[in-house]
Formats: sequence, C-alpha cells, structure tokens
Amino acid sequence: MSNVICSCTLGDYARVRLHLSRMLHREIEQLYNDVDEEGGNICEVELKCCRREFYINPTDEKPEVGKAVIVEADGGHDYGIVYSTGVIAAKKMKLKGFDEKKDKLDTIIRFAEESDTEQFRLVRKREPEIRDVCLSKIKGHGLDMKLVDVELRLDQQKVTVFYTATHRVDFRALVRDLASEFKARIQMVQITTREEARRANSFGACGCVLCCSSWIQKIHANPFAEKQQASEYSHGDNHAHNVIGQCNRPKCCLGYSKNEKCSKNRTDNYPPLGSRVTTADGTAIIESINPAKKEIILRYPADGKEVLISLKEFTSMFVKK
Repeated sequence: MSNVICSCTLGDYARVRLHLSRMLHREIEQLYNDVDEEGGNICEVELKCCRREFYINPTDEKPEVGKAVIVEADGGHDYGIVYSTGVIAAKKMKLKGFDEKKDKLDTIIRFAEESDTEQFRLVRKREPEIRDVCLSKIKGHGLDMKLVDVELRLDQQKVTVFYTATHRVDFRALVRDLASEFKARIQMVQITTREEARRANSFGACGCVLCCSSWIQKIHANPFAEKQQASEYSHGDNHAHNVIGQCNRPKCCLGYSKNEKCSKNRTDNYPPLGSRVTTADGTAIIESINPAKKEIILRYPADGKEVLISLKEFTSMFVKK
C-alpha cells in the first residue's frame, strides 16, 4: 500500500459520512421515539484517520452529529467530531463488544470552539514534517519497518507512530531520538495491513469507501469460514482482483455477501475442473468454469485450442437424460 493520505475529520469524505449519519439518526428516531434510551449519554466520536471511540457526555445537552468536541486522551485532550449519539451509539458500542458497566470510557471535556478547530488545523500541518523526521530516523537506525502514519495529539504532548513490520523491532533508540526531537511522549503502535487500509480511508474496486473505513465495527481476521471451491477462483466474479482487497487480504465485504450454501450450489451442476470429455473434435479437458456467466472453457491438448460453451450446451452434449 502507498502512504496514508487521509482527508477525514475535516475533509470532504467526513462531510459525506456525517450527512449519511444524520440521515440514519432521523430514521432511527422514528423507530425508537417512545423507547427509554439506555446509554443515552454515550457518544461515538470520530478522531483522525477514521478512528472512532466511545465517550461519555457528562452534560445534559445532547450534541448533534457533526459537532466538534474536546475529549480526554491518555492524560491529555484531543479533537474529534461527534459521529453518532443516543441509541445508535449505544448499539454500535455493543457491536464492538464494549460494556458501559464494565469498561471504563473517557468523557467529553467540552464542546470545541473556533480556536480549537484552528489549533487542530495547525497540528495537522505539522504532521508531514514529523513524518519526514521519523522516516529519516528510521533509516538512520537501519530498522526493518514500514512507517504508515504519524499522529500528533491536539495538546502536542504525545506523538503516535503507526508502523507495520513482519517481525519484532527494537525501537528503543528510535523512541529516545524522537522524544528529544519533538519534546513529547512517543508511542509506537504496530498495526496490521487491514488497519493500514482502514486508516487510508480510500476507495475500493467497487467505487465506494472501504467497508473497514466506513461502517464495519470490527475488522475480522478472515471473513471466510472455509476455503471456497477452486472453480470459483478460476474465472468469474471471484477472480483475484475481486477477492483481494487493498490490504492484500480477503475482502471483508465478501464475508457478508456470500455463504457456504450459496458457494456450493453455484458449482453443483458443473463437472470437476481438469476432467476429460469426448467431443466430436476429440478429447478435451475442462480448463475453467465461470459460474456467473454459466460458461465452461474446454481445452484440446492436441493443439491447445480452447472452446467456450454454455452450461446448457454442455448439459445437452454430455449429461445423460
């Protein structure tokens, strides 16, 4: 993957997502209007790079979606945008596995002012410079790691460095250099390729924002319960570029669009790959199958010629009635 270029929180993508969230709230309010809201003081706040956390609103005033707030952040404070509130935020928190009674949540300190928004913009402008310094330090120490992103907190007292690596990295000397350089606390966070794709907040092959960046609450290690039939990977809608996402892992959306029964039924009427059939032109081998178009490709070993026939034609030729 390329370096993270994200316009969330204050960018165009954020405005679109917030607009959709407002539409969802209007629809949900009609369904839950007479329900006693549990967790009505819970707010889902979006931070930098599509990172959404849950916070407690200690005030009686319910913030609107899109409202800028200042939240607690590990001994300091940070800037975020309210993404959902009320019933929707409470249900999302349950989907993520949080329990309001057991898990301690941070609180919203106050609503952000114009000066806070301006300070946040200045902090974002400093991050490319911090990234360049981190890259030079990593290269100077000869560390085998890929720098994904850096995040400077609003109070500028903490710098979080996100990286990927295939093995354990001893970055103690790097942390000391960065701490002396920026006069702030340094946190090194190793993330997976799925998290890297999520932070990128880019578009998938379908033309939509990645599911992991937009709506999925949990990133699954592997959405497939079992490996699919080999015939589904040969051709058709499950070709490699349709199966593998930007994280070089199986796409998360496939785990919601297909199930085991559907995968089996699609190839029940097809012969096994590699089987031989006798035609008028000689012996042929079933080279590949396209379940989406209901087509079969036959290859003749004698001259290497390939012939495309439909499932209906294949059934009439080779299946006994």
